[in-house]
Amino acid sequence: MNDASRNRLSLEMLTLTGMPPVEHVLLAAELGCAGVSLGQAGRTLSGFGYADFKPYPDWSLLEDPALVRETKAALRDSGIKLSLGEGFRVFPQTDFADSARALDVMAELGAEFINGGSNDPDMGRTYDQLALFAGMTAERGMMLALEYAPSNALQTLDIAMDVLDHVGRERCTLLLDSMHFFRSGAGVDDLAALDPAVIGTAQLCDVPLVQQRESYIEEALFERKVPGEGELPLREWVAALPAGAWIGLEVPGIEELIAGLSPRDWAARVVAGARALGV
Repeated sequence: MNDASRNRLSLEMLTLTGMPPVEHVLLAAELGCAGVSLGQAGRTLSGFGYADFKPYPDWSLLEDPALVRETKAALRDSGIKLSLGEGFRVFPQTDFADSARALDVMAELGAEFINGGSNDPDMGRTYDQLALFAGMTAERGMMLALEYAPSNALQTLDIAMDVLDHVGRERCTLLLDSMHFFRSGAGVDDLAALDPAVIGTAQLCDVPLVQQRESYIEEALFERKVPGEGELPLREWVAALPAGAWIGLEVPGIEELIAGLSPRDWAARVVAGARALGV
């Protein structure tokens, strides 16, 4: 059984569509969360048909040292932890060696895990780049949280476990996203069979069991549901997660925000859904 006394909810960046970090941290504290995930900069949805939807001004932790200081202070004063640093992926044209400064910023903010994955179909290069990245992350006192998804180069739990063993379990752990977990063909029994030590963090959302859009990535960005409002067996999935794992709430509500719902009210609805599942 999970330890219900430990607050392990983290309010993820995607749920708030790139809200500036200080505002994000304060909202997470207000809603009773214990952590947040933050990216390196704000997000744009212009490539997905939402060019006119820009809820927040541009911001960048890499280009604004004052924002780093303000975010660090907000985390300290609120007691919120940076559970996950986001925005790190292997692409054919990129080299993780160029990510040193971004990792330095995440380390300064106290990140526990760094989300990493791959969109590079060259699996040899993917393995080598993730091994390099895991080393860079470990040197800064953090751990790589390896994410897989049917739309990425790492498509299944079995592939992710193979990468984990290649990279080294002492410096890499799994990030399990409920949508990707079930949509890639795994089930609660597969989760229960894993060594709890390989699971560092999880991300919680709900979806129909069967893919609804032609584009998987667009469905992941725009059509996830509040926990408990879809078809996934989330109560059993949450109960099977290790007690020490963060549970991040990654539920973008683009249509709801466009329709006029405030980010606070959307996030509160997502948190309430998770709490109703016993998180």
